[in-house]
Amino acid sequence: MSLLTTLNDDMKAAMKAKDKATLTVIRMLKAAVQNEEIKLGKPLDEDGELTILSREMKQRNESLAEFKKAGRDDLVDKINQEILVVEKYLPKQLTDEEIRQLVQDAITKSGAASVKEFGKVMAIVMPQVKGKADGQVVNGIVKELLS
Repeated sequence: MSLLTTLNDDMKAAMKAKDKATLTVIRMLKAAVQNEEIKLGKPLDEDGELTILSREMKQRNESLAEFKKAGRDDLVDKINQEILVVEKYLPKQLTDEEIRQLVQDAITKSGAASVKEFGKVMAIVMPQVKGKADGQVVNGIVKELLS
């Protein structure tokens, strides 16, 4: 079942439940998917859908950090609720230990020995963790293991 179909079904359920917060987030996700499909001129594949969801999650995480820094607790709560809704559509997130293992395998595979070869390792790891891990976390683990 495509992401758009799932979003439509969940949108109907949220309407029936009168869950405005969830409904708003689902509508934003649906709009993002539809806009991307229009831009490309064809339906998105699973990888494209994952890219959209990852982008939406990243935007919310960045907003969360900004709101926390500004002391806006009212908006922090709202963003946390939105993050929970977006997480439902993302694949299960990898633990730091799982990411560390993937990075270690990539270092071995690429033969990287220093931080200068950071790009080689990231090129191997990122396609494997797409949508399953935050890029900044992966970045940090790669730097840590290469130094």
